[in-house]
Amino acid sequence: MGFLVKVSIPTIVVAEDDRAIGELVAHHLTREGYFVRLVADGRTALQAARASADLVLLDVGLPGLDGFEVARTLRRERRSLPIIMLTARTEEIDRIIGFELGADDYVCKPFSPRELVARVRAVVRRSCGALEPISPTLHLDRLVLYRETREVRVDGDVISLRPREYRLFAELAENAGIPLSREHLIERVWGADYPGEDRTVDVHIRRLRMRLEGDCKLGRLIETVRGFGYKLVKR
Repeated sequence: MGFLVKVSIPTIVVAEDDRAIGELVAHHLTREGYFVRLVADGRTALQAARASADLVLLDVGLPGLDGFEVARTLRRERRSLPIIMLTARTEEIDRIIGFELGADDYVCKPFSPRELVARVRAVVRRSCGALEPISPTLHLDRLVLYRETREVRVDGDVISLRPREYRLFAELAENAGIPLSREHLIERVWGADYPGEDRTVDVHIRRLRMRLEGDCKLGRLIETVRGFGYKLVKR
């Protein structure tokens, strides 16, 4: 199987308690090639940013810990992590507080999704250099993963995968040949606050094998790493 590229997708934590706004932002960022973790409170935002984040979009008015407190904590722990503050507040003092806490940018609501994406790209470019959005496709011999439409095609035909099956396969594909633990896959696909058991990964891997290795006759594709997790096989 010919793997043409090995890439790293920038992970953006979107911390927004307004579900509609959060999902809109996540949709536009995902289309641009970013991996998005959407959270709705300050404590979860802090956990997600600590775990794996290349940039945090942080609403000021989060429940639990507000955005200012989250930013203050992150600046103490991860000084170089880019932070963009989101707020409905327009007072100058709030913007000053945000910048004094180390925010890289400050966006007031309502905002244009296109403008927000442009600001994210600018901050990522300044702060993370190499972590630019990547090609919309990943070619794996007969199989192609389409990042923008979140599709997997084999010989040009769309393979029907459930959303989490796609995300699980995409995580394996982006790290081809690298063993990934069940804990890592849970974190990336289900989220750090997932309450279930890590054996749910095994169930989803079984389904992927049935569809890709069995139905599509791709041969051995996903390898079990005994006592650890899984990896996508390179050929």
